[in-house]
Amino acid sequence: MSPAQRALPALTRRTAPAPATGALPSRETIVAFIADSTEKVGKREIAKAFDVKGSDRIELKRILKEIEEDGAIERGRGGFSKAGRLPPVVLADIFSRDRDGELVARPAQWEAKDGEAPRITVQMPRGGRKANRPAPGIGDRALIRVEPDGDTSNRYTGRIVKVIGKNKSEVIGIYRQGGNNGRDGGRLVPVEKRSQGREIAIPPGEEGEARDGDLVSVSLESETRFGLPKGRVRQRLGSLGSEKAVSLIALHLHNIPHVFAKDTQAEADDVKEVGLKGREDWRDVPLITIDPPDAKDHDDAVMAEPDPDPKNEGGFIVTVAIADVAAYVRPGSALDREALMRGNSVYFPDRVVPMLPERISNDLCSLRENEDRPALAVRMVIAADGTKRRHTFHRVMMRSRAKLAYAQAQAAIDGRPDDTTTPLLAPVLRPLYAAYEALKQARDARGPLALDLPERKVLLAPDGSVDRVIVPERLEAHRLIEEFMIQANVAAAETLEAAKSPLIYRVHDEPALEKLRALGEVLASIGIKLPRGDVLRPSLFNRILGSVAETEHAIFINEVILRTQAQAIYSSQNLGHFGLNLRRYAHFTSPIRRYADLIVHRALIAAGRLGSDGLPSDTTVGMLDAVGEQISAAERRAMAAERETIDRLIAHHLADRIGATFMGRISGVTRAGMFVKLAETGADGFIPASTIGADFYRHDETRHALVGDRTGETFRLGDTVEVKLVEAAAVAGALRFEILSEGRSGSSRPGPGGRPKFHKAKSKQTSYGPPGTASKRGKPPAAGRNTPNRKRGSRG
Repeated sequence: MSPAQRALPALTRRTAPAPATGALPSRETIVAFIADSTEKVGKREIAKAFDVKGSDRIELKRILKEIEEDGAIERGRGGFSKAGRLPPVVLADIFSRDRDGELVARPAQWEAKDGEAPRITVQMPRGGRKANRPAPGIGDRALIRVEPDGDTSNRYTGRIVKVIGKNKSEVIGIYRQGGNNGRDGGRLVPVEKRSQGREIAIPPGEEGEARDGDLVSVSLESETRFGLPKGRVRQRLGSLGSEKAVSLIALHLHNIPHVFAKDTQAEADDVKEVGLKGREDWRDVPLITIDPPDAKDHDDAVMAEPDPDPKNEGGFIVTVAIADVAAYVRPGSALDREALMRGNSVYFPDRVVPMLPERISNDLCSLRENEDRPALAVRMVIAADGTKRRHTFHRVMMRSRAKLAYAQAQAAIDGRPDDTTTPLLAPVLRPLYAAYEALKQARDARGPLALDLPERKVLLAPDGSVDRVIVPERLEAHRLIEEFMIQANVAAAETLEAAKSPLIYRVHDEPALEKLRALGEVLASIGIKLPRGDVLRPSLFNRILGSVAETEHAIFINEVILRTQAQAIYSSQNLGHFGLNLRRYAHFTSPIRRYADLIVHRALIAAGRLGSDGLPSDTTVGMLDAVGEQISAAERRAMAAERETIDRLIAHHLADRIGATFMGRISGVTRAGMFVKLAETGADGFIPASTIGADFYRHDETRHALVGDRTGETFRLGDTVEVKLVEAAAVAGALRFEILSEGRSGSSRPGPGGRPKFHKAKSKQTSYGPPGTASKRGKPPAAGRNTPNRKRGSRG
């Protein structure tokens, strides 16, 4: 079992050498005391420990200076430390995770001439992090209390004292070779949006093994008021010779492991198929898989049949079978440690970074058509009104009857079966859809949050470039599988609660009070009053969404309500799932790609006595808290990486369309300007407030809008606008637009937020005419508002 899955012992304070009370300690005693201390040690602490008083303090100061000059001890911000050792508390940068999933840090200040930087394994506190304290993650800079790990001076264990912020001294970017065939050094083009336009000079001899176009990691060595900051290439991360490698940027920027360790891969290669022994034989049960057409792994299979029990007239027996990953990935194994470290699979348009090696995910645990596969299955008895009457879990050997795509299954039900679905239509597909119709009644009665925000999918050409961006059609087949999976997840949580087993829930807390207040102010701006009630439920938001459906405010209010919601996380504490309106919910249905589901599978195996490979008996809530925190962070990391990769691909796709005009919607409003999401591609770009027009714009937080101080012209979240593309930074995935549409007319009075926040551009002389002819924003008059050549677009 990995350290994240077991209780972590607290650091113990080392015992200092017994002081010679009233006498000056020897040099050896002082060095030993400094070396053994786990607290900050300065002259004051040494004097207090050895009861040094009066004039003896002057002599102690002289002794300490001699010891320091001899090189036996070192003085730093954390006080004295033994030479070659880190001080008890050190400022460090968290840069990676080890094989056990533990965070690894190195000192923030370390000279290369001093050799390899010490490695600090960061241990999380017992029972998870404290409330209101941010969880540390890769890229963070923190104060860490450390102690040596064994006899080596280069390895330490440590505990977080305080997270300071992000490490800004290390930059990921593209290396561009300088002149004279690289002998003049080069430059780094950062890949992060916030660093765009801020290149870093790489002096000759500091480029390491980097070649032109490589993705590299650079440490920022010096920065001045004038000229470019200077850096040194620390690591060559890979070549970006083609667009197919664009996801490589996100992998390294977010420290996502994408190459399996040798022992993990070897363990996967040596895994042997499990047999029927100890399992129920379900190979004749007509289970089928329904997935996207390009799916490489199939981890869930479904079936339904009318319930023959006369006491459940009109009811169904619904079965969901999930690949039995726990049979191959055992607690504490190399496969398990790396799966925990990865947390989940990451999906890019050009590649998938799996949580488990392909031998497991695409072979042994993929429910392939007509092949025997082990599974953990739940059989649910559903009443005619869709309510679940009871359920049971089974460890089985199954054989998928067919592999169908969503559109293929839907076409068969809609009267267009093909050669594969024709024989399945009556015995398999129609009972599935009939059972779904029953479940849909219960879902509608439950009333989960019903946001309507289309999701886009980027399709690539064979060379890795963007072919097109589509909004896949939402079919009843999608909703059927989704509802079956939700019911299976609920059944898993109920079973483990009844067994009093520790588990990891998927929790979604209700919206925070301050966000509800903000939503009320937004609704008031369009004449809608936020309903008041004693209990907050999704139905409240659904009534709001229903009231604006088919109006110009529909997308705007969907966006605002989405932003009102809390973020779903993994936790051993059950907070319920607000969005699904469920009291208990756990992820059970995708153990191939989510570590949380693997934990739930093991818990079900142990609770149901279905084998010896379940959750270890000494697993505690505190251990699962640590796991939940880690995999929640991995999920956020994956989401950010996937989003940024799509941004980079689309920015590259649009780079040759500078000057083109597009329709879009305002997707975000800040003090600095507006974000616009294009209707054509779903790409987000930025419009700086200083370029909007001949007025001063303030950010009205309550209305999610920028409002002109003089004219009252308003640009609000959700408004439809026409924009012109003026810049596309493909490496960073950043687009910059110019607004062509006029905003809404309105009052220039400050909103409920109080005093206006002005966005006045700096005065500057332009080359468009003599002094005094520049516009208020330093632009040529032709680009200002109310000029004949300005396009007028939608007013949203």
